[in-house]
Order: sequence, then structure tokens, then C-alpha cells
Amino acid sequence: MLSFSYRCSQCGASYAIEPGRLLCDDCAPKRAPGRPLRGILEVVISGDPPKEWHPVDLLPVEREHFADIPVGNTPLWRPARLREEFHAPHLFLKDDGLNPTGSLKDRASWLVAAFARKHGIPRIVVASTGNAGSSMAGVGANAGLEVRLYLPASAPAAKLTQALQYGADVQRVDGTYDEAFAQCMAYLKDHDGLSRNTGHNPLTIDGKKTVSLEIYRRLGERVPDHLFVSTGDGVIVSGVYRGFENLVELGFADRVPTVWSVQAEGSSAIARAFRAGSFTDPVPSRTIADSISVDVPAAGEFALQRLKRHKGRVVVVTDDEILAAQRHLSSGVGLFAEPASAAAFAGYVKERTAIDANATVVVLLTGNGLKDIKAAMKGVGTA
Repeated sequence: MLSFSYRCSQCGASYAIEPGRLLCDDCAPKRAPGRPLRGILEVVISGDPPKEWHPVDLLPVEREHFADIPVGNTPLWRPARLREEFHAPHLFLKDDGLNPTGSLKDRASWLVAAFARKHGIPRIVVASTGNAGSSMAGVGANAGLEVRLYLPASAPAAKLTQALQYGADVQRVDGTYDEAFAQCMAYLKDHDGLSRNTGHNPLTIDGKKTVSLEIYRRLGERVPDHLFVSTGDGVIVSGVYRGFENLVELGFADRVPTVWSVQAEGSSAIARAFRAGSFTDPVPSRTIADSISVDVPAAGEFALQRLKRHKGRVVVVTDDEILAAQRHLSSGVGLFAEPASAAAFAGYVKERTAIDANATVVVLLTGNGLKDIKAAMKGVGTA
């Protein structure tokens, strides 16, 4: 029987998993202006896992509270043409663009919605560059929840349209994601609702760990040698790490893979901090990969901590490299990924010669290409 609790990723303080608990009481107030969140909580699992388990069994909400939308269980491609081209016989592509709303963010939204249903919370509030918002709107529609979304005006039309189709109350923000986040949090101070803000709600990290659990199972209960992950606010890469850490903690695996955190050149705060040792003043983001475009990465401290602890790597790619990788995936294997998703593949292409040819490598692709047609048109010269 498993039990779950929260633990501060910085001071180690323990908390119950309950409504209203988002960050560590002691560490959160120490956040400096223009810096990532402090006091992010991680889910701790105690007890003996069942011999036969499903990824949802390692989440801190009982199965009966999850909506019946089919999140997860996305395919792990064996791309024959790319394997031959790169002389990489054990290259895999994890296609999370085939989640119900077209992105990996459904994994977090599914868990947040289950938590809301368990505790009778009718409204979820979120700020997003697009995918998290459209994801929460879609999952929320299935779960019978209200969703209020703060969306920058620059968000791709497809993501805005998705959120409106799903029935979300969309608040357009004339500014960046960081400004949308600020408005979202201001609303929550005076109104009831559950924050689904990335990193701010610990469940957004824990829900995303299921992608690591699936990779492990799909590889025949093996951990890959290398995993490439597109990174913006740091929540996905943090979730990836938590999944493999859980596997080690529960005795299913004996190691965590080498994780390559891939950032766009125009939005590379975590890469800069990794090299400098700490975060410095934010730099305005400018990249075609909107889903990983952020000035101040919410989970930056958490992600940096994990990258250092497990000897991870960072890679920075240009927008031209991202668009080339997007086209390469589409024409090479028929997998159409949005720019933020293709960034992970661009990182692999850039660094593949540094990896043993016989290593097992997984490239995590986080979103469908139809999410941002305008960017894709630039990649094929029609924009």
C-alpha cells in the first residue's frame, strides 16, 4: 500500500497533500524578484508498490477521481529511417503530441483535474502560453470543471481556438507569459479556484512524471541511456526526473538516465544558470518555439537542482535549427511536431556524435505540429 506526501525540494519540510497547499511556507517567501519560484514541493511516495502497477498507481490521487479522457499511453516510435541515417540502432521517439489535446501537458492537467474532483473544487485557474491552457480546458471539459485561462495575445491561434472550443473562460493578456501569470495569481487572491500554474502547483510536475514511467515500461522495464527534453519553464524536465527517481526509490530501476535539457537560444535561462551556477537577471525571450518561451522559468531552481544532482546536460539550439529539426522529423518519419517539441530533436541532432552509437536514446516530443501552423509555414518557406 502506497501513501503520498509533499516535501520541499529545498529545505526538506514535509506537508500533507491538501487543497491550498502549493509551496513551502518557509522557502517560498524567499523568492527574489525576477527569479524562479522557491520552495517547490515534490510528491514523496512511501510504502510498498504493487507487483503489477500502472503509472496512475504512482500518482497521489485515487483512480476513481480521474476523468475518463484517455491521457498517456502514447507511442514510442522506432524510426527506421532516422536510425539508419544516424547509425543509431536504439533511437526512439516518444510522441506525446498524440495526447487528447495534442500535448504532454495533458498529463499534468489530468492529475490536477482528478485532485479538484476529489476535493469538490469546481474551478481551475491557469496562465499559459497555449498548451497548458488548452490542455486544462480540454481535460476540464471532460471532467465537468470550469477553467479560467490567462493567455498572452501572442499565443498561436490554434491554441486559443482549442481553449475556446473546450469552453474555457479565456482572458487575453497584452504581454508575456510572466504577465499572464501575474494576472492569474492576482485573480486567485480574491476568488476561489485551484491554481494549475506550472510549477506553482506541485501536481503539474508529478503528473508529467508518467511519461518517464511509460518509457521505462515500453523499453521492457529498462531505463534509457539518454533522454532529450525540450525545456522552457523547467516543469517537464523536472517531471521527467521525478519519474525516474521514483523508479529508483521504489526499487524498479537502479539509475536515472542522462537527461539533455534542450532550450531555444532566445529563451535559455536554465542553460545560462547551469553554466553560471545560479540564476541572474532575466532576459526577454524571443523564439519561434512559443511553448518554451519564458523569461523567468517557474521551476528553474528545481530543474537546475536535478540537472546537477544527476549530471544532466544542457543544449541550446537556434530557431533555424528548430525549424530544420521540425522538417526533418516530418519528412523523415512522418511525425509532425510543433517547434517547442522539435527543439528536443534539434538538440539530439546537434549532440548525437557525443553519444555512443549503441546507446539507447529517447527523444521526447511534447506537442503536435498542428498547434502552430504559422511557424511550420516558415519552415517550408510558405510564410
